[in-house]
Amino acid sequence: MTNNWLVICQEQNITTQVLQANQHSQRFGLVLTEEDAKLIARESSRTLKEQMRVEFGPGIAQKIIYEFCNSAYLNPNNFTNSIIRLQEIFYLYKNEMEDEITDDELLHLMKEQFENLCFGDLDYLENTCLYNFAQAIQAGYQGYQTSDEPGEYACRSLLPVPHLTTDGYVSACDMALFGKDNNHTCKYRSTEVILGNS
Repeated sequence: MTNNWLVICQEQNITTQVLQANQHSQRFGLVLTEEDAKLIARESSRTLKEQMRVEFGPGIAQKIIYEFCNSAYLNPNNFTNSIIRLQEIFYLYKNEMEDEITDDELLHLMKEQFENLCFGDLDYLENTCLYNFAQAIQAGYQGYQTSDEPGEYACRSLLPVPHLTTDGYVSACDMALFGKDNNHTCKYRSTEVILGNS
């Protein structure tokens, strides 16, 4: 009985937080109804139970809404289901990464991959990009901690070997870093490779 009471209170808190997020998301034409918010809260409880996680506080739904509501790939028709699915993916990979990455780091990574590499494909985000990133985290990869700049990590599966990074290096590292980073596995300036001056 106590457990059910806690779940009900948690779902009420999540519902309230989700509805409050409408103030932000409505600027992008995305508004959740009370029924949508309750559904998101119920699915959050189900996912937490499925992933054997306990969460105190408002839950991750509100943060997901703030992070993703400006996405080019979300619209009023898919917004609710996308938030539910993003919650599922988030909790799955919090477990897979053994909580080595913070909530905000994971959300930023998810958003970046969703927009720039997955082009709104949640299956690809879950089964390829985040899977590969989780494998790297489990193997000790910490390159995502080197910078606060957006665009610092990418799904390796989408990049050819070797590949050109955005800061002008040819690299074949397992987790291709983008942006300013001094830890590329293979450092050859792209112009040197092209000109044969390496």
